[in-house]
Amino acid sequence: MRADVLKTLENSDEQIGLFGAVAIGVGGMVGGGIFAVLGLAALLAGGATPIAFVVAGCVALITAYSYAKLSVAYPDNGGTIIFIDKAFGVDWFTGSCNMLLWLGYIVTLSLYTVAFANYSATFVPEPWQTPWMHHALITAGVVLPTLLNLFSAAIVSKTEIYIVGLKVAILVVIVALGFSSIDMQRIRPSDWPSSLSIVSAGMIIFVAYEGFELIANTSASVKDYRRTLPRAYYVSVLFVIVLYLLIAAIVVGALPSDEIASSQDFALAEAARPSLGQFGFTLVGITAVLATLSAINSTLYGAARLSYSIATEGELPKQLERKVWNQPVGLLITAGGALMLSNLADLSSISMMASASFLVIFALVNLANFVKWKATNSNRLIAMGGFLLCSAALLTLMGHVYQTEPSQLWVLVGLIAIAAALEGGYILFLKPTGQVSRLEPQTIDAPNF
Repeated sequence: MRADVLKTLENSDEQIGLFGAVAIGVGGMVGGGIFAVLGLAALLAGGATPIAFVVAGCVALITAYSYAKLSVAYPDNGGTIIFIDKAFGVDWFTGSCNMLLWLGYIVTLSLYTVAFANYSATFVPEPWQTPWMHHALITAGVVLPTLLNLFSAAIVSKTEIYIVGLKVAILVVIVALGFSSIDMQRIRPSDWPSSLSIVSAGMIIFVAYEGFELIANTSASVKDYRRTLPRAYYVSVLFVIVLYLLIAAIVVGALPSDEIASSQDFALAEAARPSLGQFGFTLVGITAVLATLSAINSTLYGAARLSYSIATEGELPKQLERKVWNQPVGLLITAGGALMLSNLADLSSISMMASASFLVIFALVNLANFVKWKATNSNRLIAMGGFLLCSAALLTLMGHVYQTEPSQLWVLVGLIAIAAALEGGYILFLKPTGQVSRLEPQTIDAPNF
């Protein structure tokens, strides 16, 4: 039975402890996101950029509450998709939502991979900086973490601990030394924009926090999950809130607004120059390479288990339940999709809308916690608050995109349409007659998920 296969998969991954789960969460958050949105946040919120990151962090923390409650109630490596299916049933709608999440993973992986290649290229001698080298770096950014994931979850979590520890240590050094170059006049409250602008900036940069969701995909692989999972969610999110607040203070305090505008994509690297010179710029480049690499590693881990669970839910072909080197075959499919997309597509036009797809999912997870509040022993007001805040963040992000690059809205429409079409096509033409979800009573032959 499919439940037996899932149990075997879970037993093979039972080596993740608190530090490993926290590392996966922090690795997913402190990835390409902070380096991509920091300059934009500084332009939108000015001296109040640290406050904007705190606002976004509060939304993440409330959503982490729903994830913690649902993960303990339904410990399963499928994570988010199990929460959605438990609350709303297994049908075309929930299947489409789960497909949207998987597509979001693939696009996000592609974005991280391109960022990894861009930062890695700064360490390549100029004569070698050719289009072929760029594609070689992109390919390495996908292949190396995929190989790590093929070995075992233990290696993934240990690798994350080391990589996350190193990159966070470097960021802490940059922050500590950067405070000497802060001009307090640039962050004084009297020059802050309106409260609405600060909140709007916080909603737009929420994408820098979305990686904590990856912890959900470790649920069935975590030791003492009832104690470990909530701690992992809250520790990782709270730590990243503090880290982002300090980093944002360094950037807006060290650089005038015109320099932030001219170096939007490398704002943190430029902020390191006043105190550390070119060495500081290089150090941030190294940190960015490590950050994107660990984000790819974490995201691949979560995506592999997500695709496996979508199949065991009866929402994708049963062939996706197969394993390669004791890992879900979806790992290779996800890596292959990211490899093609990152090498062939222009990702600059789809980055924000990929994040919008995650906000749709986060809103649904908060709503799922609201629906299942008795089973999860949750506070319904907090769960509904998370739903409303994620919805507000989504609307704010879409409003910003509509004013700046309205064509990107079609990307979100396209992602949703593709997810719905894939799930609809599977149900109509490929799904075996009588196939049901493993969550339905007649198919369960293992402990509760």
